This record gives sequence, C-alpha cells and structure tokens, in this order.
Amino acid sequence: MERFEADVIVIGASLGGTLAAYAACTEGMRCVLTEETDWIGGQLTSQAVPPDEHKFIETTGCSATYRAYREKVRAWYRNHPFITDELKEKKFFCPGGSSVSRLAHPPKLALSFLEEMLKPFVDEGKLQILYNVKPVSCRTDGDFIRSVTVKGDKGECLLMGKYFLDATDTGELLPLSGTEYVTGAESRSETGETLAPAEGNPFDMQPVTYVASCDWEEGADRVMEKPYAYDYFRKMRMPYDDYPVLSMYGPDSSTGRAKRFGFFNGEKDENGNPLFGLFTYRRIVASHHFKDGFAPKDITLINWPQNDYFMDNVFESKDDAYNLEMSRQLTLSLIYWLQTEGGYRGLGINRDVLGTKDGLAKQPYIRESRRIRAKYTVTAEKIIDNGDSSPVNLPQSVGVGLYHIDLHITTRTHTFFFRPARPFTLPLGALIPVRMKNLIPACKNIGTTHLTNGCFRLHPVEWNIGEAAGYLAAFCVRENMLPSEVSEREKSFSVFEELLHERGIQTHWDL
Repeated sequence: MERFEADVIVIGASLGGTLAAYAACTEGMRCVLTEETDWIGGQLTSQAVPPDEHKFIETTGCSATYRAYREKVRAWYRNHPFITDELKEKKFFCPGGSSVSRLAHPPKLALSFLEEMLKPFVDEGKLQILYNVKPVSCRTDGDFIRSVTVKGDKGECLLMGKYFLDATDTGELLPLSGTEYVTGAESRSETGETLAPAEGNPFDMQPVTYVASCDWEEGADRVMEKPYAYDYFRKMRMPYDDYPVLSMYGPDSSTGRAKRFGFFNGEKDENGNPLFGLFTYRRIVASHHFKDGFAPKDITLINWPQNDYFMDNVFESKDDAYNLEMSRQLTLSLIYWLQTEGGYRGLGINRDVLGTKDGLAKQPYIRESRRIRAKYTVTAEKIIDNGDSSPVNLPQSVGVGLYHIDLHITTRTHTFFFRPARPFTLPLGALIPVRMKNLIPACKNIGTTHLTNGCFRLHPVEWNIGEAAGYLAAFCVRENMLPSEVSEREKSFSVFEELLHERGIQTHWDL
C-alpha cells in the first residue's frame, strides 16, 4: 500500500476542500488533497452549479480570494477577442446572462482558475492531489484520527497527518472516524427552532440534482433516445400538488403549491400572464455576448425544480447507488419530455462543457451533508430576518455569509422552506466537533441545522468555510494547539483572527 504523510490531509476536493488546501499551503503546510473525480472544485465544477450569491457581493461580503476569483472570471471575458465591446465596458456583468447567478460561467473555466490557484504549491511539492479516490476507512486513537485509507482503481493509499479535514460534500469522514454527526431534519425540541418540525427525521434531507448541459438549435430536431426510466417518471405526480413531475410546473416555496414556468422568456400562460423562463435561469453561455458568430448557441444547465430528486437519498439510504442512478434518469427523462411532449425539439444535450461524454455533470449537486455535532450550532432563530435585516454577529467570527434559508423539496416529508436571512458571520465553534480533536469540517458539514444549512451551502460561504478550516489547521500545527484551545483561549483566538485578516478574510459586515 502506498503511503503519504503530510501536515494536513484534506479529504474531498469540493469547493471548500480546494480552498482549505490552498489556505494550508499558503501557510507553508505540506498537504494531501483527495478527490473522487478528476476535477477539483465541487459544486462550482464537477457538480455544475454556477455561483449563487447574495445581493451585496459586488462590493462586500466575501473573502479576498473569492473576490479575486470573480474578477479573474470577468477579466477573462474582457480579454476574449470575440466578446462584444458593450460587455467589455461594463464593470459588473454576468457572462452567461443568467437570471439566477451574477457570475454564471462554464464549469471548465472555473476548473482552470482553481487549478491555477493550486499549481504553485503542486510545483513546489507542498501539495499532492490524489484523483479518483474515495475514503474507505479511518484509524483512530481515542479522540484523534491517525490515518485515513483511500481507494481508487490503482488500489489503496494510506494517508497520515496531523490534521484531517473532511471536505467531502456528504461528510464521508464523519462515520468512518466515529465523529458525532446529524443528518436530515432535527425536531423542534432538538434545536430549539420554532420553525423546525415537531418530529425530526434524519432521512428527511434536501434533494440532490444531477445537472445536465443543454443548448438550443432553432428549427432542429434533436430528440434523444428515450431514457429507460422515462415511463416510470412520466406517471409520477408531485407529492405537494396534483401535477406530473415531468411538466412545466415546479414547487413554489411562497405558496406551498405548484407554479407554472416557461421555457423561454416571453412565454405566457393561458391568461396572458408572463412566465418565468427556465432556459436563461442557469445559462452559462449567452451567444449575444459574442461577436462574429463565435458562440452560435446558448448553453444552459438543467438544474430546475423539476429534476430535484426528492424520491430518496444518495447516502445513508437503503440503496445509495440505485438512487444516484435514478437521479440521473430523472434529469434525462425531463430533457426527453421537454423535447417531445414539451415541444422543444431544438433542445439538445451539449457534451463540451462538463467534461463528460453524456453531457451530465461528473457528480450530482449535493445540497445537504452529514453535519458535525459542533461546539456551536447555528440555529434559525439566530439568523432569520423577522423584520430586522441588520447583520448579526455570531461569536468568534472567521468569515461572513448571506443567503436565504432556502430548502428544496425534501425526501421524506416533501416539504420546502424559504425565508430571508440576515447577513451573518461564520462562528469558529461551528468548525469544532464536540469530541474529535484533529478533525475539522471544511464544506457543508459544519455545525448548522437542517434549516440553517439552507443558507450556509452556497458558493461564497463554502469557499470561506474551506479557507477558514485550512488556516485553522495550519495555525494549530504551527502553534501546537488544538482547535478547541484556539477557541477557549482569548489571546490565541485574537492571534488567529489577526492571521485571517492578514489573509483577506472578512470577519464582520461593513454595510
């Protein structure tokens, strides 16, 4: 068995994991970063989800590296020889002309920038990236992790380090290491949240979505081969309203009922009311932003309410592999329905932008992870906007964030939830497990609840979580301290906070 030894072991090159490795290496640590696919970047790349961001993002509310990333994306377009002069002259613009993202761009482009961030450390030998491997076992000694074994096509590797960061999108290291964690929806009595259900259900999680890339060719007939599960999904009805799952209807969180969508902007319902067009919802290539016919087709990502896989979970279910495959089949079935019964025969799968032969993302979009039982858990009452939209300062801030508490239809009770949140800070205690000493969460697996996970799962926050986790691990190695000691010792936290500020981490809102 091959062995690797480093200061910091990051399991999972999610968006948070990528930034955790970057932060730890910035502090001079030797790191190993593992990844289940051949792409780093998680939801931004291998899961094919363009940035979801808050309304203040152009001026405040993120780390310096995230802001630099955003500027690099726009600079790439400004320097493109076939971008229109009109777009180049704009200070703020969305490259894909998306209606939901302020910075929609192709995942391959995102991947190139993230790889560029890590390349100096790889070249120097500080960072080793192991692709196409998954964690399969973990050796612990009391409250400490001593090693993690990962497995891939070439066999197993033993990873030994001082700190182990779980940056998998599903918190895979938590059960392997015996770390205390929760899943799904907690009850009202467990969290004290008045908005939580009276009865909890650890299997009632947000759905995953298998994203696909599609483009449009006017006048063409691009109907694909019928997916084998199409008839199964074609008969399925929505659990919250009497409409087919495969339709132009999806859940409306403000009413709890079905809402009709359009395909293109400008479409209207039978009463002449305008419909929200889904094609531009997550569009990543807008042909009108290019000149001289450089980009003849618009490209969009199918990550819509209709292909949220609410039937079951892809971890801690009776058959994870089956549910994973069926989530793919739901997306393919939706595309086939749009082409046939929907009448949009010019819609076709694009196989150029996601790095796959079938045009589907390398991984499903994971909204909800296993979550550590933390020293400090963020609950809804602490951050929800009940008429007060001023920033809330949670204790020992290591970052900032903002997004709605946005829960898509869940897999057991089939409920969905949407409430505005106040600008919040990221508390250090949410990154510290109640017992394990050298495990740090670096993704969606921090100390949140089922409800608050809904606003801590988005791109700028996960990016910040990863950076904070990486800097925390490096600080603890250098100072020979435990994360809990950094939190408990006021002077130590002040020194760590100063480091974060020096590295461009915004820890308080400046609205």
